[in-house]
Amino acid sequence: MIDNINNNKEKMIRIIVADDHKLFRSGLISLLEDEKDFFIVGEADNGEELLQLYFDLKPDVIVVDISMPFLNGVEALAELKKKDKNVKALFVSMHDTEEYIYYAMKNGAYGLISKNIMKGELTYAIRAANDGKQYFGQNWPEEKLKELYNRFEFLSGKKNDNKPNLSPREREILKNIGEGLTSSEIATRVHLSKRTVDAHRAHIMRKLEVTTLPELMKYAIKYLQMGKNNSQE
Repeated sequence: MIDNINNNKEKMIRIIVADDHKLFRSGLISLLEDEKDFFIVGEADNGEELLQLYFDLKPDVIVVDISMPFLNGVEALAELKKKDKNVKALFVSMHDTEEYIYYAMKNGAYGLISKNIMKGELTYAIRAANDGKQYFGQNWPEEKLKELYNRFEFLSGKKNDNKPNLSPREREILKNIGEGLTSSEIATRVHLSKRTVDAHRAHIMRKLEVTTLPELMKYAIKYLQMGKNNSQE
């Protein structure tokens, strides 16, 4: 009987869920606990806590939000990969545009899916990550993902030397925009008023010569990637 229990545990997928929104995190954990082959070994509400839990609990898959305090999901994944190149991360985010998919792929994630998906697709994505397979949603087969990645690599290579004259505060705001934070969330993080953050956002858009939020988001994500690449050189 004991041997059967041990065998069942060996087949289970050990999961850590990391998201700074407690209500969403609790709901997600409740959904996943219904799956017989899933075992939730821990939960974290920020990137630093995720780092500690990962090496203490050694999960098979981490299900992690991109926008989190202290370390965002991508930064946490980068730190984990320094010690464990085989870490399997699945991002679950409100942001699943092409820019974010590229950002996730560039940093070694096994998937990025929207928080609005159905439970069945979420559990499929977790099992795919556990098996070492990528899953970025039904609209992104392997060939289409390769095309997207190569396209953004080309665009990033062409624009790496395009560094706008932003102040340190503006660079901080731009980094937070790239992480998907709203003006209110940025204001809380950097201890400014929302009105001041909106003013900085307007100045940044003028300096970058962009006129729409999608254009700003696209540049912000590229700016994050450029900073990460420069820190590794």
